[in-house]
Amino acid sequence: MSAKGSILVIDDETEIRESLAELLEFEGYKTGTAATGEEGLRCLENGLYDLVLLDINLPDRNGLDLLQQIKRESPELGVIMITAYASTQMAFQASKQGADSYVTKPWDNDKLLLEIRNTVDKSRLQVENIQLRRALKRYDLPNVVGKSEKMHKVMDLITQVAASRATVLITGESGTGKELVAKTIHATSPRADRPFVPVNTGSMPVDLLESTLFGHVKGAFTSAIATKRGLFEVANQGTIFFDEIGTVGVETQTKLLRVIQEREFMRLGGTENIKVDVRILAATNADLRKMVVEGKFREDLFYRLNVITLTLPPLRDRSEDVPQLAEHFLRKFSAENGREDLAFTPEALKVMMDYAWPGNVRELENAVERAVVLSSGHSLGVDLLPEQLFQNAVRESGSSFPLENMDGLSLFEIMESCERRIILEMLTRTKWSQTDAAERFKIPLSTLNQKIKRLQIDVKHRRDG
Repeated sequence: MSAKGSILVIDDETEIRESLAELLEFEGYKTGTAATGEEGLRCLENGLYDLVLLDINLPDRNGLDLLQQIKRESPELGVIMITAYASTQMAFQASKQGADSYVTKPWDNDKLLLEIRNTVDKSRLQVENIQLRRALKRYDLPNVVGKSEKMHKVMDLITQVAASRATVLITGESGTGKELVAKTIHATSPRADRPFVPVNTGSMPVDLLESTLFGHVKGAFTSAIATKRGLFEVANQGTIFFDEIGTVGVETQTKLLRVIQEREFMRLGGTENIKVDVRILAATNADLRKMVVEGKFREDLFYRLNVITLTLPPLRDRSEDVPQLAEHFLRKFSAENGREDLAFTPEALKVMMDYAWPGNVRELENAVERAVVLSSGHSLGVDLLPEQLFQNAVRESGSSFPLENMDGLSLFEIMESCERRIILEMLTRTKWSQTDAAERFKIPLSTLNQKIKRLQIDVKHRRDG
């Protein structure tokens, strides 16, 4: 964006568009131009502007109606109306709809530039105030948890894109929380009080998916006994979220592209175009660029979806977030199960931080819920975690304790930790039979019981289960 500002000129008269663009560029502004209202909306969707110079008479729609839509979606964006017929009533209507000012044709260049400068300054001040408020509460996203630098970047991007209407493509492995991020973007956007409509594209056959998205008219197919609205209509004024967008067939991709470009569609079997104002969010764990090369995904649709990309890191790349996430889920499931007195032991947290979490945040959430449900005391230890977690820890440590874990520990503490993990491994193999475990260790049962008690290994709930 230009240091002085970026301005979009929406006017159907070529001479006026070009002369305004030339004047503004000479003054140091960056410009964009559009001949129709719909073209102008697409420019606003794909670019960042400080000000719109908007003609009140456009070939495809009324300028005041377009002004109202622009201000609804981007209230901080400055708008100056252009009219050939100035009147008190028009000025009142424009001001009521949110216009910052209006100019009449022909205009005085000096007065116009002064009006533009003042409006751009006002718009930028509003944007700076919004950004400041976001910066002060940028991590006030209660369901997006993490203190790592990677998650801070994710949170920053969420707060930056939420207020816009730009399409966002959310990428990341399964279980990283893509739908949660989509819901957060919607919940912190101006559309928060409108519908959020998720679509699981991978679970539907093509015909059913298109009927679900676009609706159908009565008689469109055998079972269409009545006209039905599609999810795009349900999501009007709100947000529609496509989960696993890479699973959509090529034929449906073509229809999706039209909706994104034109903001209109036809119901199956229908002949009438239906216009909608819908923000589109999409998610995928697939490499869409590779799918484009392979001919499995339309290149033009990919670039339409890929306006802003938000990539969620896998949990193994942000292990420092595991304790905070575990505590978040612990509060959630403790409340659900009426257990407000629970806490993870330091060793349990260490094991969770050492684990690679191939199932990402979803796997961690399931592990915490399991520990809460199976707990019989106040402390949640390693023995309450899924077996693959501490078996992984035993395999990694082997007969020697990992060197990086020795800092600050005494030899006794290191040996005790290894002993506890080995006993847990054996008890797991013997299905928590202490007698069988003692036999395999070739030690008296009483000796094993003493060790279990000293190491605070909770075996009661395992026997009961």
